[in-house]
Amino acid sequence: MDIQMLAEEIPVEGEHSLEGIDFITSGEQYLAFLLGEEQYAIDILCVEEIRSWENPTQIPNSPNYIKGVINMRGIIVPIVDLRMKFNIGKVTYTDTTVVIVLTVETTDKTRTIGFVVDAVSDVLNVDKSEIKPAPAFGGYVPQNYLEGLVNAGDNVVTILNVKALQAVEPHKLS
Repeated sequence: MDIQMLAEEIPVEGEHSLEGIDFITSGEQYLAFLLGEEQYAIDILCVEEIRSWENPTQIPNSPNYIKGVINMRGIIVPIVDLRMKFNIGKVTYTDTTVVIVLTVETTDKTRTIGFVVDAVSDVLNVDKSEIKPAPAFGGYVPQNYLEGLVNAGDNVVTILNVKALQAVEPHKLS
Protein backbone atom coordinates (compact mmCIF):
# COMPACT_ATOMS: atom_id res chain seq x y z
CA MET A 1 0.00 0.00 0.00
CA ASP A 2 1.40 3.39 -0.89
CA ILE A 3 1.20 6.64 1.06
CA GLN A 4 -1.36 8.17 -1.30
CA MET A 5 -3.83 5.34 -0.63
CA LEU A 6 -3.34 5.76 3.12
CA ALA A 7 -3.93 9.51 2.87
CA GLU A 8 -7.23 8.92 1.08
CA GLU A 9 -8.47 6.79 3.98
CA ILE A 10 -7.98 9.58 6.56
CA PRO A 11 -11.41 11.04 7.34
CA VAL A 12 -12.01 14.68 6.48
CA GLU A 13 -13.19 16.94 9.30
CA GLY A 14 -16.97 16.68 9.64
CA GLU A 15 -17.13 13.62 7.41
CA HIS A 16 -17.72 11.18 10.26
CA SER A 17 -19.68 11.62 13.43
CA LEU A 18 -18.77 10.08 16.75
CA GLU A 19 -21.79 8.29 18.12
CA GLY A 20 -22.35 7.41 21.74
CA ILE A 21 -20.15 10.18 23.11
CA ASP A 22 -22.23 12.12 25.59
CA PHE A 23 -19.55 14.32 27.08
CA ILE A 24 -19.60 16.77 24.16
CA THR A 25 -22.28 19.33 24.91
CA SER A 26 -23.22 22.84 23.99
CA GLY A 27 -23.21 23.82 27.69
CA GLU A 28 -20.55 24.22 30.31
CA GLN A 29 -19.00 21.37 32.28
CA TYR A 30 -18.44 21.43 36.02
CA LEU A 31 -16.61 19.02 38.29
CA ALA A 32 -18.89 18.16 41.22
CA PHE A 33 -17.47 17.24 44.62
CA LEU A 34 -18.58 16.73 48.20
CA LEU A 35 -17.90 18.80 51.29
CA GLY A 36 -19.69 17.08 54.13
CA GLU A 37 -23.18 16.20 52.93
CA GLU A 38 -23.37 18.97 50.31
CA GLN A 39 -22.43 18.94 46.63
CA TYR A 40 -20.40 21.76 45.11
CA ALA A 41 -19.01 22.22 41.61
CA ILE A 42 -16.28 24.18 39.82
CA ASP A 43 -15.58 24.95 36.18
CA ILE A 44 -13.88 21.85 34.81
CA LEU A 45 -11.69 23.89 32.45
CA CYS A 46 -9.76 25.16 35.49
CA VAL A 47 -8.98 21.66 36.80
CA GLU A 48 -5.31 20.83 36.30
CA GLU A 49 -5.50 17.43 37.99
CA ILE A 50 -7.08 15.46 40.80
CA ARG A 51 -4.62 14.00 43.32
CA SER A 52 -5.04 11.61 46.20
CA TRP A 53 -4.60 13.12 49.66
CA GLU A 54 -1.03 13.37 50.89
CA ASN A 55 0.31 15.36 53.81
CA PRO A 56 1.77 18.60 52.45
CA THR A 57 4.78 20.44 53.86
CA GLN A 58 3.44 22.82 56.49
CA ILE A 59 4.01 26.56 56.32
CA PRO A 60 4.57 28.37 59.64
CA ASN A 61 2.14 31.14 60.62
CA SER A 62 -0.32 30.34 57.82
CA PRO A 63 -4.09 30.28 58.35
CA ASN A 64 -5.37 26.95 59.69
CA TYR A 65 -7.19 26.13 56.43
CA ILE A 66 -3.90 26.26 54.48
CA LYS A 67 -2.57 22.76 55.00
CA GLY A 68 0.82 23.53 53.43
CA VAL A 69 2.42 23.11 50.02
CA ILE A 70 3.28 20.26 47.67
CA ASN A 71 5.77 20.01 44.83
CA MET A 72 3.89 19.19 41.64
CA ARG A 73 6.38 18.61 38.84
CA GLY A 74 8.51 21.53 39.99
CA ILE A 75 5.64 23.88 40.83
CA ILE A 76 5.04 24.72 44.49
CA VAL A 77 1.29 24.38 45.02
CA PRO A 78 -0.44 25.69 48.17
CA ILE A 79 -3.08 23.29 49.56
CA VAL A 80 -6.30 24.78 50.97
CA ASP A 81 -8.81 22.64 52.88
CA LEU A 82 -12.22 23.92 51.77
CA ARG A 83 -13.99 22.33 54.74
CA MET A 84 -11.80 24.32 57.11
CA LYS A 85 -12.01 27.49 55.02
CA PHE A 86 -15.81 27.38 55.04
CA ASN A 87 -16.11 25.79 58.52
CA ILE A 88 -18.15 22.84 57.26
CA GLY A 89 -18.34 20.09 59.84
CA LYS A 90 -15.53 18.01 61.31
CA VAL A 91 -12.49 17.60 59.07
CA THR A 92 -11.39 14.01 58.54
CA TYR A 93 -9.21 12.59 55.80
CA THR A 94 -10.32 9.26 54.33
CA ASP A 95 -9.60 7.13 51.27
CA THR A 96 -11.97 9.30 49.20
CA THR A 97 -10.34 12.61 50.21
CA VAL A 98 -8.70 14.22 47.20
CA VAL A 99 -6.97 17.43 46.21
CA ILE A 100 -8.39 19.20 43.17
CA VAL A 101 -5.59 21.26 41.64
CA LEU A 102 -6.93 24.34 39.84
CA THR A 103 -5.06 26.67 37.54
CA VAL A 104 -6.48 30.07 36.65
CA GLU A 105 -4.78 32.29 34.10
CA THR A 106 -5.24 36.03 34.16
CA THR A 107 -3.67 38.61 31.90
CA ASP A 108 -0.65 39.08 34.15
CA LYS A 109 -0.20 35.76 35.98
CA THR A 110 -1.11 32.12 36.40
CA ARG A 111 -2.10 30.84 39.83
CA THR A 112 -2.21 27.15 40.78
CA ILE A 113 -3.77 26.09 44.07
CA GLY A 114 -4.94 22.71 45.39
CA PHE A 115 -8.23 22.36 47.24
CA VAL A 116 -8.92 19.47 49.62
CA VAL A 117 -12.42 18.02 49.23
CA ASP A 118 -14.12 14.94 50.69
CA ALA A 119 -14.71 13.21 47.33
CA VAL A 120 -15.20 13.91 43.64
CA SER A 121 -18.69 12.88 42.62
CA ASP A 122 -19.53 13.69 38.99
CA VAL A 123 -19.08 15.83 35.91
CA LEU A 124 -22.13 18.01 35.27
CA ASN A 125 -23.17 19.29 31.87
CA VAL A 126 -24.95 22.58 32.55
CA ASP A 127 -26.41 25.15 30.22
CA LYS A 128 -25.80 28.71 31.45
CA SER A 129 -29.57 29.30 31.56
CA GLU A 130 -29.90 26.51 34.17
CA ILE A 131 -27.66 28.32 36.68
CA LYS A 132 -29.73 30.30 39.16
CA PRO A 133 -28.36 33.09 41.36
CA ALA A 134 -27.50 31.99 44.87
CA PRO A 135 -29.81 33.55 47.46
CA ALA A 136 -28.09 35.81 50.00
CA PHE A 137 -29.39 34.19 53.16
CA GLY A 138 -26.18 33.20 54.85
CA GLY A 139 -24.74 29.73 55.15
CA TYR A 140 -21.36 28.07 55.20
CA VAL A 141 -19.96 29.62 52.03
CA PRO A 142 -19.65 33.42 51.85
CA GLN A 143 -21.62 35.01 48.99
CA ASN A 144 -18.53 36.20 47.08
CA TYR A 145 -17.46 32.56 46.50
CA LEU A 146 -20.79 31.58 44.92
CA GLU A 147 -21.41 31.60 41.20
CA GLY A 148 -24.89 30.10 41.43
CA LEU A 149 -27.03 27.02 42.02
CA VAL A 150 -28.07 24.30 39.61
CA ASN A 151 -30.41 21.31 39.88
CA ALA A 152 -28.73 17.95 39.28
CA GLY A 153 -31.36 15.26 39.53
CA ASP A 154 -32.89 15.51 43.00
CA ASN A 155 -29.96 17.54 44.36
CA VAL A 156 -29.09 21.22 44.29
CA VAL A 157 -25.41 21.80 43.51
CA THR A 158 -23.64 25.00 44.54
CA ILE A 159 -21.30 26.27 41.82
CA LEU A 160 -18.25 28.01 43.25
CA ASN A 161 -16.40 30.92 41.64
CA VAL A 162 -12.87 29.67 40.94
CA LYS A 163 -11.30 33.14 40.71
CA ALA A 164 -12.75 34.10 44.09
CA LEU A 165 -11.47 30.84 45.61
CA GLN A 166 -7.96 31.62 44.44
CA ALA A 167 -7.90 35.19 45.70
CA VAL A 168 -5.26 35.70 48.36
CA GLU A 169 -6.76 37.02 51.57
CA PRO A 170 -4.82 39.05 54.12
CA HIS A 171 -3.86 37.01 57.17
CA LYS A 172 -3.40 38.31 60.68
CA LEU A 173 -0.83 36.61 62.86
CA SER A 174 -2.25 35.46 66.18
